[in-house]
Amino acid sequence: MTRRIENALNIDELREIARRRLPRFAFDYVDGGAEDEATLSRNRESFEELRFRPRTLNDVSKRDTATRILGQPAAFPAIVGPTGLNGIQWRDGDLQMARAAAGAGLPFAMSTVSMSYIEDLVRETSGRLWLQGYVFRERQITDRLIDRADAAGVEALIITSDFPTAGKRERDLRSGLLPKQEFPLATKLDILLHPGWLLTVATRKPRFVNVERELEPGANVNAFVGHGMFDPSLNWDDLARFRERWKRKLLLKGVLRADDAERAVGIGVDGVWLSNHGGRQMDRAVSGMDALPEVVAALGSRTTVIVDGGVRRGSDIAKAVACGAVAVALGRAPVYGLGAGGQAGAARALEILRDEFDRTLALTGCRSVADLTPDLITR
Repeated sequence: MTRRIENALNIDELREIARRRLPRFAFDYVDGGAEDEATLSRNRESFEELRFRPRTLNDVSKRDTATRILGQPAAFPAIVGPTGLNGIQWRDGDLQMARAAAGAGLPFAMSTVSMSYIEDLVRETSGRLWLQGYVFRERQITDRLIDRADAAGVEALIITSDFPTAGKRERDLRSGLLPKQEFPLATKLDILLHPGWLLTVATRKPRFVNVERELEPGANVNAFVGHGMFDPSLNWDDLARFRERWKRKLLLKGVLRADDAERAVGIGVDGVWLSNHGGRQMDRAVSGMDALPEVVAALGSRTTVIVDGGVRRGSDIAKAVACGAVAVALGRAPVYGLGAGGQAGAARALEILRDEFDRTLALTGCRSVADLTPDLITR
């Protein structure tokens, strides 16, 4: 397994290793999107439509991939973004991912629906930790999670705005993973065909441990999830309240319009995160990369702009930065690595992307992240 991970040349090869190792329900949870998965496809298309116009005869013998994200250093312009239920990919998946991110010199954004406690990740890793926050109908649960993140010293809070209700993820509904982890016979039989996964990961039932900790004693977290835990009444006044409550860096995730981005900046967020939730919410939505030019034109340098969705190559990172993003957020790419080989697989995914990003700098005539400018890109 270790040798296969080390020999993987790209993210697609890690994806294939993960597909073979994981039961189908676990792989589909990462790989799938909403409804016809048109948004999922669009996320890749929006990168593939862009072409480079390289500068030539530039001395690129010395290059620097480093940058700063929210005022702090990062090894290259990327964040390991929030993904739920990493523990079904590998035992202690969130911890493994956080350690891989720290080793790569990148921030790690843990999900509200992670399978590790906030406090454990802060204590057991040395890297930069952010918390992605869903807003629940029971607002006191959201507030207590934020208070715990504050007490633990989490660097940044990400309010997720694109989840008034869950998207229709047909792969997960078919497998029985969502909404209540009630697996049909076909899923159970498929699990039995993956004994290596079964003897390790499956010894721990998927649980939203941070949410579960805030419920009343004896409450069933699956029942809480199944009865619509997300709050469709979330609005701009709520964002202002979170801004007042959270004194550290605050980002708004789920923005796809310039007017919404400007309104968020007016409330005082430190960054806007352009995202369609990895194609897992609204099908046939525009991609973050589709929205990036108008948002950058509206905001200029007033705030940090992050974009996610469809990043599979280091050249994608370069395209996003050249179009005005400060960084990309990586979702599926490092999770494919995690599913393929735990921390080592996630680390390999990040290594691949950094190497490809550095190579793209050289091939476009750039010595540093600052050299990635819009004139390098054409459609």
